[in-house]
Amino acid sequence: MKIWVDADACPTVIKEILFRAAERAKIETILVANHFIKTPPSKFISFIQVSAGFDVADDEIVKRSAKHDLVITADIPLAAEAVEKGCLALNPRGELYTESNIRQRLNMRDFMDTLRSSGIQTGGAPPISQADRQAFANNLDQLLAKLNKAH
Repeated sequence: MKIWVDADACPTVIKEILFRAAERAKIETILVANHFIKTPPSKFISFIQVSAGFDVADDEIVKRSAKHDLVITADIPLAAEAVEKGCLALNPRGELYTESNIRQRLNMRDFMDTLRSSGIQTGGAPPISQADRQAFANNLDQLLAKLNKAH
C-alpha cells in the first residue's frame, strides 16, 4: 500500500501531517506535482515532477496507483477515478470519498462549474481550519491503522 498525494494544491500543513505519518507508519508516500516540491529526507517519502498541463499530475496518480492505495486530493474527478480503481481517497479536510458519496460530489462540482461558466460568482473553498487539520489527521490515522491490520 502506498499514499499518493496530489501535491500541486495540497496545503503545506497537510503535507507536513503526511510526512510525519509516513515516517511513523513506515509507508511509502509519493507526492506528484508539476512544480518542484521540497520533501524531507526519508526513505518513505518521494516526489515525482510531471510536466505542466491540465490534469497531468492526476493522470500520473491514476496510472501508478493500485487497489488499496490511498490518494490524497481535493480534486473530485481524481478522487472518483481513484475510488473506481479500488483506492481509498481522502481530501485535505479529512473527508473520505467513497463509492456511495462520490457521484453526488461529482454532480455538485459539475453544477458549480456550470454556475461559474455562466458568470455567477460562487466563491472558493474556505481556508483549511484547525478543525479540518484535526479531521484529516484523525481520519488518516484511522485509515492507516485499518490498512495495517489488513496487510
